[in-house]
Amino acid sequence: MSTILKQPITGPSAWTAKDYSNDESYIHHLTQEDVADINSALSLLSKLGKTFPNFDKQNFPLQQLETKLTRLADELEDGRGFFLLRGLPLAQYTQAQAHAIYYGIGLHLGIPIAQNPRGDILGGVENVGDPNDKQTRVYETNLYLPYHTDPSDVVGLLCLRKAKTGGLSSLVSVAAIYNQLLSHHPEYLGLYYKTYHYAHLGNDLPTPSPLFSYHKGKLSCRYLRQYIELGHEMMKQPLCQVEREALDLFDQIMLQQEMRLDMMLQPGDMQFANNYLVLHSRTSFEDHTAPEQRRKLLRLWLKMPNARTLAPEFPGRNGFPLPTDLLQK
Repeated sequence: MSTILKQPITGPSAWTAKDYSNDESYIHHLTQEDVADINSALSLLSKLGKTFPNFDKQNFPLQQLETKLTRLADELEDGRGFFLLRGLPLAQYTQAQAHAIYYGIGLHLGIPIAQNPRGDILGGVENVGDPNDKQTRVYETNLYLPYHTDPSDVVGLLCLRKAKTGGLSSLVSVAAIYNQLLSHHPEYLGLYYKTYHYAHLGNDLPTPSPLFSYHKGKLSCRYLRQYIELGHEMMKQPLCQVEREALDLFDQIMLQQEMRLDMMLQPGDMQFANNYLVLHSRTSFEDHTAPEQRRKLLRLWLKMPNARTLAPEFPGRNGFPLPTDLLQK
């Protein structure tokens, strides 16, 4: 077990909703020059005869936007842990171009990684799964998506289409949750540093990992209640009463209205969050009837060059191994 942090976390990562009640500094608007930069990169890509995902950072140069993205990458690791990039004019682009743009921006932030055994780099977040099947990934339904972290350094979402109603995106600071636990319920802290079994962490069998890890001056979190319970069910090791109490307490604090920052992603919005610092969620939604109008987001997982060093007992999980045929390309 790693060292248990016994001091409150200060700084920009320990935010609550009230910190942004009159502050939208986390929203960064694409300028006309930024869009021109993107269009120039698309033009070069076309001249090179390259398409998503078969190009690299050098094939998609962002002369001006790269400076902004470098600064935002630092914000993800050493700042508030998230940002929203707004203003991509999706109507100007084909679906293939939108994929290339999002992937290209990802290349200037970090290294895009596979999200499933098929090697998909951009995952479609849409209502296509059976909510009654325990193996259905949570994001594949229109039901409430509980707060969680993904198995990557950073998760990004590009909104292509909104739902008819609902589908509000929500973020919560891990540091803010931790500070409340430390202040009001320190007797439970040790239970969050013990090993749990997580399903769907990139392996066929559940992966052992603590919920909290404090290493080299940084607190990291890994959480999705449903996948912990499923993992323990798969391993035939049911959670004991005190473990359930600890998780219930975590959920109780996490779900407080004053903890969460809600935002409705607009088409063209790109939200990025550090999976060790921020939990993300989405409310339930009602979709449009026509398939071409139904809610859809593109998800991007990134391995970051400036990511924190993780403790041995808190193994890094950056997506799924790429299939052999893709590695040989």
